[in-house]
Amino acid sequence: MRRFVSFELGIMQIQSNICVIGNGAVGKAAALGFAQAGLSVTMLVPPGSGAPAAHAGSWDVRVYALNHVAHELLSSLKVWNALDATRVAAVDAMVVKGDGAQPGTLNFDAFGARTGALAWIVEDSNLNAALDAALKFAPNLRIVAARATTLRANDESAMVELDNGDTLVASLLVGADGAESWVRGQCDIGLDYRSYNQRAIVTNFECDKPHQGAAYQWFTSTEGIVALLPLPGERVSLVWSAPETLVPSLLAMPATALAERVAAVSGHQLGALRPVQPEIVKAFPLRLVRPHAITAPRVALVGDAAHVVHPLAGHGMNLGFADVAALIKVVSERESHRDCGDERLLGRYSRSRKEDIFLMQFATDSLERLFGTDFEPVRIARNIGLNLVNKLPVIKRALISHAMGKHL
Repeated sequence: MRRFVSFELGIMQIQSNICVIGNGAVGKAAALGFAQAGLSVTMLVPPGSGAPAAHAGSWDVRVYALNHVAHELLSSLKVWNALDATRVAAVDAMVVKGDGAQPGTLNFDAFGARTGALAWIVEDSNLNAALDAALKFAPNLRIVAARATTLRANDESAMVELDNGDTLVASLLVGADGAESWVRGQCDIGLDYRSYNQRAIVTNFECDKPHQGAAYQWFTSTEGIVALLPLPGERVSLVWSAPETLVPSLLAMPATALAERVAAVSGHQLGALRPVQPEIVKAFPLRLVRPHAITAPRVALVGDAAHVVHPLAGHGMNLGFADVAALIKVVSERESHRDCGDERLLGRYSRSRKEDIFLMQFATDSLERLFGTDFEPVRIARNIGLNLVNKLPVIKRALISHAMGKHL
């Protein structure tokens, strides 16, 4: 990596092929992937930032259902095998249920999908710890802890001025700085925004009945969407997309009362539920963020900076990892006369991600709207629809193929 000091201006300029802004799992994967591809990389992180602390014996309440695209990317980066495998649960089946007197049901399983697992449940702290360990050994990588103040781009490079007076210069700047992306704002990229007036309530439970590797999801018109995801052992992770009107009462409940409430909503599918110690309950606001573009001159957005979707399908992180895989592929396969931030390369990246992002945004937003009404004819129709799809193997395989991120 080249670096030089401009004595005339009294500042340091750090030059690299790629500059990644963001300290989440998607940004770390991007920095690691480009470094392993032989490019010089600067990663800008907020001062004092670091991986989420993992407490011995506790279970992280923030988990991801990683699909095959994420698995392949992390495996290629030599990160997957660095995960603590004892804390990773394979999803062998998925059960989706409607509501009402005659709820519809839709089932998927790994055997029918002709694969070893539909997805893998991984804790945020486990994922970040493995990425951090890999970054320590990445070639041509420099991590800079500072805050960006200004972003400018010209025909040759993108330049980021920092609050300490230094400047980062790169052929391509990757914005991986989340839903409130500073990079996106600096590029004046407009966006469509809609609050779902919901929050995702997350915590972990022990269950009386074995989950057998199944992920369960209940769509209700009055209480939101309740998902129980398998963790190793007889444990499950709750992701309850609850209406804002319900959230205060849920958060005010003792953890044991919340466990009883979830058991009731889920029809005691897994028997009695008990809070995993220590009792931790968190809530995250849910919204749809659709930027009008995922590129700008010398800039590519990835992860939540490029799209935010409802978590009902569990694919926010998967979309981000797919962004990273596509961007690395486009840059790695560029013609010899093009640099990493060439306008044509950015166009290729944008086109390669357009359909996948649109379909996931459309599907999750439409499902949230469909199941967000308690109008009885709609309730009946959606339950009939779930049962009908469950009896059509061709459609089921197409749905699960898209969810897994692979063609079966």
